[in-house]
Amino acid sequence: MSAEEREAARGMMRKGELGRSPGEQRAEFDELFANLPLGDDVTLSERTLGGVPALDVRVAGADQDGVILYLHGGAYVIGSARTGANLAAPLSRRSGVPAVSLEYRLAPEHPFPAGVHDALAAYRELAGQNVVIAGDSAGGGLALALLLAARAEGLPQPAGAVLFSPWTDLTLTGPSIDARDGYDPLFSRPNMAESAELYLGGADPRNELASPLFADLTGLPPLLVQVGTAEVLLDDSLRLVARAAEQDVDVSLDVVAGAPHVYQYFAGLLPEADEALDHAATFLQNRLRDKSVGAVA
Repeated sequence: MSAEEREAARGMMRKGELGRSPGEQRAEFDELFANLPLGDDVTLSERTLGGVPALDVRVAGADQDGVILYLHGGAYVIGSARTGANLAAPLSRRSGVPAVSLEYRLAPEHPFPAGVHDALAAYRELAGQNVVIAGDSAGGGLALALLLAARAEGLPQPAGAVLFSPWTDLTLTGPSIDARDGYDPLFSRPNMAESAELYLGGADPRNELASPLFADLTGLPPLLVQVGTAEVLLDDSLRLVARAAEQDVDVSLDVVAGAPHVYQYFAGLLPEADEALDHAATFLQNRLRDKSVGAVA
């Protein structure tokens, strides 16, 4: 991806206006992302997991053992299982593993920790299977919170987790929150603070299930983190990876210079987006294979 292509990708994004209601934000987000074509080989069907609505994301030929539990992004305020399918489907297609995208409850109607409870309920039902987790943005942070909640409950850990531009620190203490403000075409500190306030509903932002960056990560399964440098959330990934490594968690990091938030959405347009999804799919395949033969996660 040339510098011009990366600049063009950033130019396709714009910062949201502050003060809009959650309903207005959801309508705009759905208009952009809830009806993107998934491919003629994809079938969506409604289901529930642990009482939580979800979508089975079935890609023709993706019938290998295991399941990808996908947690969508949207700052815990917007997004849906359908928008999550936009990334769950290509992961399933590339890995050959079926996926399910979760419709976890959103703030402010259902503030923290409702989304964590929903993710855990869904995972609890899947835990007897060979499971991997994936999520983007807030869904990446929720994926980490799910791993922590599962550990606290004594559930087995999934084989691994893929995190696209995860939001891991709701205290907004990463230097990139301010340093990358003019570079990030999508978010700024005021945007993130507004969403964090809606999600937390007065809860402590340092709670490890809200800001898993501050948690003890010991014993978590292998992680793959992907992030672009044109993100105010860059340090949410860099600090997470460093902390995971310090606590003996297997962790890999992909950083693409000049790429925007969740640049995987540009698959088919930008080579690095396709490469990122290919790498993520290979990671998931390898983790499921290793877990199935009894390797230590």
